[in-house]
This record gives sequence, structure tokens and C-alpha cells, in this order.
Amino acid sequence: MNEENIDGINGCSKVRTGTQNEAALLALMEKTGYNMVQENGQRKFGGPPPGWEGPPPPRGCEVFVGKIPRDMYEDELVPVFERAGKIYEFRLMMEFSGENRGYAFVMYTTKEEAQLAIRILNNYEIRPGKFIGVCVSLDNCRLFIGAIPKEKKKEEILDEMKKVTEGVVDVIVYPSATDKTKNRGFAFVEYESHRAAAMARRKLIPGTFQLWGHTIQVDWADPEKEVDEETMQRVKVLYVRNLMISTTEETIKAEFNKFKPGAVERVKKLRDYAFVHFFNREDAVAAMSVMNGKCIDGASIEVTLAKPVNKESTWRQHLNGQISPNSENLIVFANKEESHPKTLGKPPTLPARLNGQHSPSPPEIERCTYPFFPGTKLTPISMYSLKSNHFNSAVMHLDYYCNKNNWAPPEYYLYSTTSQDGKVLLVYKIVIPAIANGSQSYFMPDKLCTTLEDAKELAAQFTLLHLDYNFRRSSINSLSPVSATLSSATPSVLPYTSRPYSYPSYPLSPTISLANGSHVGQRLYISNQASFF
Repeated sequence: MNEENIDGINGCSKVRTGTQNEAALLALMEKTGYNMVQENGQRKFGGPPPGWEGPPPPRGCEVFVGKIPRDMYEDELVPVFERAGKIYEFRLMMEFSGENRGYAFVMYTTKEEAQLAIRILNNYEIRPGKFIGVCVSLDNCRLFIGAIPKEKKKEEILDEMKKVTEGVVDVIVYPSATDKTKNRGFAFVEYESHRAAAMARRKLIPGTFQLWGHTIQVDWADPEKEVDEETMQRVKVLYVRNLMISTTEETIKAEFNKFKPGAVERVKKLRDYAFVHFFNREDAVAAMSVMNGKCIDGASIEVTLAKPVNKESTWRQHLNGQISPNSENLIVFANKEESHPKTLGKPPTLPARLNGQHSPSPPEIERCTYPFFPGTKLTPISMYSLKSNHFNSAVMHLDYYCNKNNWAPPEYYLYSTTSQDGKVLLVYKIVIPAIANGSQSYFMPDKLCTTLEDAKELAAQFTLLHLDYNFRRSSINSLSPVSATLSSATPSVLPYTSRPYSYPSYPLSPTISLANGSHVGQRLYISNQASFF
């Protein structure tokens, strides 16, 4: 055992007695041959592992692990994560007291091992009643810069960013949908490393920094949605951006059919981008290479493969804080060019439909109107006689869920505060009287909203997830909790399982004071990185 390893273990000796088995850590190191070093608030196991030659694993091989019990350490964690593959490095974040901080980063030797870890260990019950969260971890090297003068060209923005920050590699600028000679008022700046991007953000973030006399907005760019290689190999839809508003679907179809007549099945255009569906994947890939950079109606277009996504998993990731609500993965910025989306302009994700078949994701709810003819016979009904797939909002689902369990309706209590820039921020607390005296007296999400509707919807979503309610819109059963079974004695009642739920990316905070002198309790955390505050 070398001196460095001894220091790594002794680095948290303050809470060693009764909380951590020092002998177990030594035995783990002896068994695996990995080194262990504690520095800068984290303890590194490996990095590299014994016998490793060559550079570290590429981007995409690391996962983030949240909700780790504070008295759990490498001797228990490493064997669990070794099930997915060979660990290159395990980094456990540590408190000065010696407890862990509740999260860690695990780097595997391949991307496939990292993806396997996410599949088999996300929501894994690591101790009785303790469930960890596992998701992909990517070093973000990209900043979002907003409020840029629209007349500035890419070269001007690149030169200016190189003057004021270090490590700039590239600048990504998109032309306006209505005037291709102007930019959209924002840009993405790519840096050589996460550290360089973080240093630049620290310098620019105060809000007083100006470019060309304008106070700019600075934040991390939202990471792109990762889609596994196997899924992408079946995609036969192209995403086309930078189109003219006036360009029609017929024009796009005709242009993409030029290289092979009849290859395009259909085109769906929204504002200045479109999805081009092909009958065969081979034709889609060939068209992508031929058409990328071509001009249609005077606009130089960008063409990439569209990324499918499971709608339900995306919605759950949004609640977990992994995807910002203003990401193109969730909503399209039609007629909202000034909204400054922080997501890089990559393909908005599509409902997963591959080779003409739908994936297991929930079916799309039909939302349209039908003509109401005079004399049409109408029958009065109760909303509770409908099935759950008739409801689209979480607020309605929660009301329906309570009714089916013979509970009183949920009670909503509205709270507000004021952000530092003067915005009124809202949050709802939900009380379900039937279970208010149980393990959970109320439900309150960890994010604040700027609109009343968003605040109510988010609170209902949070409550239903906490109750383990299954959101799959299925025609089989109207309602079914994920991990609960119906009691044979009361088949009409839907039991619930109350399980603590928090957002991995937004840890709970202690009571804090806000700008208006009010206070927010422990279950509320204010984020400055999304439209949910």
C-alpha cells in the first residue's frame, strides 16, 4: 500500500468510526489493484486501472450516479457498478466531514458498458428503500450566449469571443428564419475543454459583461439527447434545417426526390425546418450526403438524421432535471425565435417510429375537433366514467386517480416569491387529504415556474410520480400504479406506493432567504438554468 493510497483512505477519518469500514476499502484495493486518491473534494478509485495503456476512454463512457446513501462507499458501490463492465475510474464526491455527498461519477472503458449501466442500474434499489439514479454524464464544453446583435456574422462573434475568453474552438450561429442575412440573436461557443468553458462562464456570468455595447446572457448549452447506435441504424427520416419560411413541403419533396425519384415517402415542414421521411434507410443516408449544404429557394440547408425518442422517457427525464423544458426535445420554437433556446440546433426528436412500426412508447393522443352538426344527440356523462387515455394533463390524471381511489380531490396551495431580476415565481403545494397523515404530508416540486398553468401541471406531475403512478396511456387498464398490485378485497381501489423522489440534478436545499425577504423550506431548490426556476 503506497503512501498516496493511505492518504486517500485517511482523508475522511473524521467519520470513520461506525460509518465506513476502512478495512473493507483496503481489501477492495488489494483485490482490484486500483489506486485510491482523495483530492479537491472527491475520491478517485482508479483512473487509470492497473495495466491500462493508451488514452482515457472517449466522451460518452461516463455515467452520473445520484441519490447515493451518505454512509455508502466504494467497498459497496464498486462491486455494483462492475456488473455493467470494467471501471476505468470511480469518483465519489466527499464532504469535509468524511461522508459522501450523495453522488458519484463512474467512467467505463467503453460507451456500451456505460449504456448498460444506465439500463440495469438506473432506479436500482441499492439498499432497502434506497433507489439510485444513473444517467449519462457528458463534460459540457459548450456555452449558450444570448442577446447578441442580430447583424453580427459568425466570424465577428468568433473573433470577439476569442478576445474575451480563452480556449475557444468554434462558434455556432444560425441564421434568422425570416431574414437569412441576420443571426437569431444567440450563438453557441465551443471550448477546448469543460474547464475552459467553466472559466469563460465564470467570467461572463455576472450579467454586467457586454459585447458590442449589449449585456449578454450566458449559460451552459443543454446537452444533446443521446440515442443509442442500434436505434440510429434504423432511422430513415432526415432533419432539414435553415429552410426559408416560404419553402413548401412540395418543393422539399421534389428536391429530395431528384437524386432518386420516388424515394421520399412524405415531408413535414414546421417554420424553417422539416422532416423528410424515406421508404428505405439506404436512400435516406444517400440523400443526406447529397443534399447537405445544397440551396433550396436561396437558402443553404443542413441535413442530418433525425433522432427518435421515447416520449415517456423524455418526459420523465425532463422531470428529473436532465432535459431543460426549453429544449427542442420537448417543444418546437415556432414563432418564438426570441426565446433563445439553449439547445444546440440539432434535430428535434421524433416519436419513435422505426421501419414503419411504433416503438413501445405511449400512443399519441388524438387532439383535434370534429364538426358539431345541428340535431346531434348529446348524453350527459361524468368525467370519471372515461378512461385515463382521455386525459392529457397531469392535473386531470391526479384528480382522476384520487377519485378512483375514493379519495377527496387534491388540494392545491399556491406560493410565490420574487427572483433577483424581479420575476414573480410560482410553486404549488399539493395535499391529498386521504394520505396527509401518512409518510408524506404534502407534495411540492423542486422547481419554480413563471406561469400559473406550468406551476400547477408540474406539481401534479411530481405528485403522480411520487405515488408511482403509471403514466402510460394504455387501453388495457385505466390506471395502474407501477409497483403496486390491486387488493383482491377492494378491486376498484387503486393503492399507491409512496416513495421519496427528488431531482438528481437539483439537490434539496436548506431553508433559504429570497430577494423579497421571504423564506423557502427544505423541499424547494431554486435553479437558474431553466425556465423552471
